[in-house]
Amino acid sequence: MLARWLPAAINTRPAEWSRAAIGMALGTLLSVWVCAQVFGMEVALHLLGPLGASAVLLFAVSSGALAQPWSIIGSYLCAAVVALLVARVLGRTLGSACLAAGMTVILICWLRCLHPPAGGLAMTLVLADPSSAALGWQELPAVMLGAAALLMCALAYNNATRTRYPKGATEVPGIFTNKSQAARDPSITAADLKLALADMEQFYDIEPSELEQLIHAAESHARRRSIGQVLASRVE
Repeated sequence: MLARWLPAAINTRPAEWSRAAIGMALGTLLSVWVCAQVFGMEVALHLLGPLGASAVLLFAVSSGALAQPWSIIGSYLCAAVVALLVARVLGRTLGSACLAAGMTVILICWLRCLHPPAGGLAMTLVLADPSSAALGWQELPAVMLGAAALLMCALAYNNATRTRYPKGATEVPGIFTNKSQAARDPSITAADLKLALADMEQFYDIEPSELEQLIHAAESHARRRSIGQVLASRVE
């Protein structure tokens, strides 16, 4: 049981850590600076925490589903709208801030734009400083401007440093139709997946053991589908 608490090995090199760290710092700095030029430094600094957390995802684990463009734009929009509505109806209290965060999680899960910093953003907007609270609904453009600026930085920096972003949906390879070839192919294990992740030299927000379970489940479904097709052809 104690082994489960130990951190998993990172499948990347220090060069990738440095690349992500520089991008995170520059992206957060630029997004806050752009927001400050339009809405003032006090308002921009109030968004520093959520933007910094988002920057870690966009630059360090840009291949993950939580770091894709729709995730940050959709989640920030949902968090801002929910937080401003809750603050207007229930006031700016700790309880209403937690309620806004919970409602935001439900909404972003439903809209498939899950992005963890959105929960913190909702709390931040409800418990806003006087300068941000005075903006009212004008705080929504400030949030979206910061998110858009951070996303543009991620698009430019990641691709300039040879890290493809955003990640498109990968094509699913077809199942084997040659039984002799399928029998010769070795099964994939967690150790193989760990080596493959190391070859990619990028952060991936998924463990090799989870990938192994997913592959085995997919293989099981493929076998069932193949058997079903064989039985159907015999009936015909």
